[in-house]
Amino acid sequence: MSSKSLAAANPASTTSSTTSAATSSASAAGAGRFRWRVDSEKNVVIWNFERRGWTRTEDDDWNIYWASKSTIKNMFNPETGMRLVDGQYVNHFPNHYELTRKDLLVKNIKRYKKEMLAAAASASNSTAATGSTSAQASTGSGAGISAGTSSPGGVISSGSASVASSIESLDFLPVTYTLPADYSLFVEEFRRNPNVMWIMKPCSQAQGKGIFIINKLSQTKKWANQRWTNMPIKEGYVVSRYIENPLLVGGKKFDLRMYVLVLSYRPMQALVHREGFARFCNVKYSAAPDDMDNPFMHLTNVAVQKNNEDYNSNHGGKWSVANLCLYVEATRGRGAGEKLLRDIHAVMLHALRAVQNVIINDPHCFECYGYDIIVDDNLKPWLVEQMPDPTSAVLSCHHQH
Repeated sequence: MSSKSLAAANPASTTSSTTSAATSSASAAGAGRFRWRVDSEKNVVIWNFERRGWTRTEDDDWNIYWASKSTIKNMFNPETGMRLVDGQYVNHFPNHYELTRKDLLVKNIKRYKKEMLAAAASASNSTAATGSTSAQASTGSGAGISAGTSSPGGVISSGSASVASSIESLDFLPVTYTLPADYSLFVEEFRRNPNVMWIMKPCSQAQGKGIFIINKLSQTKKWANQRWTNMPIKEGYVVSRYIENPLLVGGKKFDLRMYVLVLSYRPMQALVHREGFARFCNVKYSAAPDDMDNPFMHLTNVAVQKNNEDYNSNHGGKWSVANLCLYVEATRGRGAGEKLLRDIHAVMLHALRAVQNVIINDPHCFECYGYDIIVDDNLKPWLVEQMPDPTSAVLSCHHQH
């Protein structure tokens, strides 16, 4: 993985943690004796392990276990679980769902935003009382965001930032409600802004399943009556303000898939992968009500777009993040692409900090997350969702590399 530090109190400690998590263990024991296990056939994972000369095992003497979420749940069950020893690492934190389940992500980000705003207000009041001319917002977990270099794998380090910029950077999640719990609040908001579009998504589904767009309250009946294959009857939903003004390329909507490897939450140690990509729709975008039900216009998921007759299986309707930044630089001016990437990194860091004190920070765990981000026509990034184990969505040799 070609990457640099996304957020670390000490970048050097991030490097050493990465090494201790895998590479140095392999060197110490010899590549052939470094043992791995998987409980599902994830080709990209197996391919990468095998090309390093590591040894596959079905026993309990593994160094890395790339496990399913159900296996992780059983592994960390206090009654039926197992005790991991030094040199053993698994690919999920015990309660990873606090970040990757849509309703819990919303809950944690809303709480985090309240805490940050309260900290900013407290800092502002303290500054006014002492007569200081430079207010700094901070919390015990490092509230501020300080963006560093802006290459696709550039550094974003935690640190202090001005109160104003810190508050502004918190506006990265569209207005969102959890159904059915927040239905009355959603109705109030809908009636205050009756001419906007909303997008509804099941809390625990992926690949575009169960998603639809509404612009009338009566259309929520589709959610109430929904019966999806392999979906619990009372599946919860989140409903979010739809980004009606997305940045378009060639008239088509896209979103960004970015990857982050988290080594530790306390202290925060994470790496952002250089090779994120933009996923394009096959049909030119329109916000017209008559086009709301066209998934090939609105949903960028590969699982959806591959069913369109114009889908190109060679490139999958994708651009690299580097190419997208070049496009933004060419169309929006020098420095625009770099700023966009810094803003995206700040969103990614905020999402991690939202669960920093919630996630069970087991030292035997690491996790790779896939961020889905929409960029609007003002070049503002919005967090759509965060996926666990995004390797299951890798479809090409390019993404394996």
